Amino acid sequence: MASTEESGAEDFDFESHREQALADYSKLRALYEDYSRVVRDLVEAALADASVRPHSIEHRAKDPESFGEKASRRSDADPQHPKYREPLKDIHDLAGCRVITYFLNDVDKVRDVIEKEFTVIEKINRSSYLRGSGAPGYESYHFIVDLGPKRYGLTEYSRYSGRVVEIQVRTILQHAWAEIEHDIQYKSVEELPRDIARRFSELAGLIAIGDREFQAIADAHAEVLERAQQSIAEGRLDDVEITPETLKIHLDRRLGPDGRMSDWSYAWTTRLLKRLGFSSLGQVDRCLDEYDHDSLSRRVYGSRQGQLTRFELVIAAAVGPALWSARHPWSEDPDFDWFEEWSERKYKRIAEAGFEVGKCASELSRGAPPHVGRS
Repeated sequence: MASTEESGAEDFDFESHREQALADYSKLRALYEDYSRVVRDLVEAALADASVRPHSIEHRAKDPESFGEKASRRSDADPQHPKYREPLKDIHDLAGCRVITYFLNDVDKVRDVIEKEFTVIEKINRSSYLRGSGAPGYESYHFIVDLGPKRYGLTEYSRYSGRVVEIQVRTILQHAWAEIEHDIQYKSVEELPRDIARRFSELAGLIAIGDREFQAIADAHAEVLERAQQSIAEGRLDDVEITPETLKIHLDRRLGPDGRMSDWSYAWTTRLLKRLGFSSLGQVDRCLDEYDHDSLSRRVYGSRQGQLTRFELVIAAAVGPALWSARHPWSEDPDFDWFEEWSERKYKRIAEAGFEVGKCASELSRGAPPHVGRS
């Protein structure tokens, strides 16, 4: 092959091309940072409206060093010239947004939201290929989008007209694979050693299996919860295991919903019930039948308390002081040495209010409580 000098072709000055691209980009980087944030906020709001809960949504303007490297890449078709002759126009990920989901099914939901919310210019299902190995890596959906003519007609969005954003969508496992692979590849001056590339490929397969299994577990959990909801609606409570979800459903029906209660609170109360010896919602319901939760709350506390406070008071009355003191998680922690005194005051108030204690104790005391760990 004739040299550049022999052929008469003039060498392209890639360094000058890079420096000019960086100078141009430095003037606009703040704009792209704002643009990526705007898209992030729009995606976040649209996913919330669609009841899709992602793990996280990231945004960024492209790092200048990364932009300079990309701007100075040689064209595959013509290595004597750059791949991107007009970098600010030809490079589409100057503003970027990444949506990371928990499950595979959520990837499809996020894709649907993006296609509905934005004007999609390009959509790629990018199965990354490990450099030099030809082996598949992580799956990742890439969308090149703009805000669309309706938004660009609004003052707050007009400054972004004519510019695009790249939105990536992947699961948290796919994201972990991609980040680690990128970090190791980035630090490597040469191509990755063949053995390392092969191991990355094998791990990608395991991650694909993990994603499918996590999705299968999520589907199975949803089916169990659906069956539990039906059993609760039909009154077959002895068939329903106590979980934070089933407990909330049942207490909303029996004691009235309370939007102030957190998921953590239902999880903690579920753990308390299991330590006390409860194994089904049927047992819980029978204890609730023994006490008027509203009257008990008003007599003991002087007012109607929140849902879980009323419920815990009923349970305390139902199981009696012996089981309560022996099995309550706080009784094991030396930092809560006031627990016994606190419990005694509570039971004194229950008795003074005229309520009998321990109505459910005999059923629960027959078996040892399941081991559920410490607080």
